[in-house]
Amino acid sequence: MTKQIFINLVVKDLQKSMNFYAALGFTNNPQFSDDTAKCMVWSENIFVMIMTSDKFKAFATKPIADTKANLAGLFSLSLGSVDEVNNLMTKGLSAGGIEPSEMKDYGFMQQRTIEDFDGHTWELFYMDISKFPAQQINA
Repeated sequence: MTKQIFINLVVKDLQKSMNFYAALGFTNNPQFSDDTAKCMVWSENIFVMIMTSDKFKAFATKPIADTKANLAGLFSLSLGSVDEVNNLMTKGLSAGGIEPSEMKDYGFMQQRTIEDFDGHTWELFYMDISKFPAQQINA
């Protein structure tokens, strides 16, 4: 079996959240979706499961974090250019997301941050590894 990653997120409004993630470029896989959860596909092996609170609680072993007030995790999506980052950010903001901070430029990587309706934080970034600072080796 191919290795895959499923990120599971609790959301208050399933349809509104599905529309937000679709604006970011995710597609819905109806095979793994119902009235309590939607499987949103980023790539062949990367999926985001957005779930109602009741559905999420069935899997949870701890209390659910209030992601509007507390950071529960940072999720990052790599893109092919700074233009792709900016275009995707524009689509996400138009779909109701918020940008909590300005774009960060690390020289080799440019990053923008967007939060969905429930405060889940996504970093959209472009990295040019050829600009990564060379490490000095002490002999």
